[in-house]
Amino acid sequence: MQNSDAMALFAALLAAAGDLTQRIHDGVTARGFTDLRPAHGFAFARLAPDGATVTDLAVHLGVTKQAASQLVDEIVRKGYAERRPHPEDARARLIVLTGRGWACTRAAEEAAAEVVGGWAELLGEGEVHALRERLARIAPYGPIRPAW
Repeated sequence: MQNSDAMALFAALLAAAGDLTQRIHDGVTARGFTDLRPAHGFAFARLAPDGATVTDLAVHLGVTKQAASQLVDEIVRKGYAERRPHPEDARARLIVLTGRGWACTRAAEEAAAEVVGGWAELLGEGEVHALRERLARIAPYGPIRPAW
């Protein structure tokens, strides 16, 4: 692959990711969650399965523990998450989504489905499925983090 082709692919992937992130954020805002930024969604993605410590979240987001702690303070203050005792480490606190956090996560999933539905209309279901499979082969484990 020539440098210009590689740069064109790089630019297209970043443009698609940026557009997807913005459109999900717009969809979340339209569903009433107006006090969040896209970076919060990346944090929610890590918290959603089983919760996480501030350290886990910092690693996931690619930020310092201090920055992750500030973000946690913010989403706790806004009612999207809460701190609980860690079940295995008495020194750590587990950050978990509240009902409001889960509702926001569902709103983001709905918005993402709308965006991908538009891609399917443009490209066809088979092409979207193939795209997902190919991208998963290239980067199966992420990281999924905001571009600061």
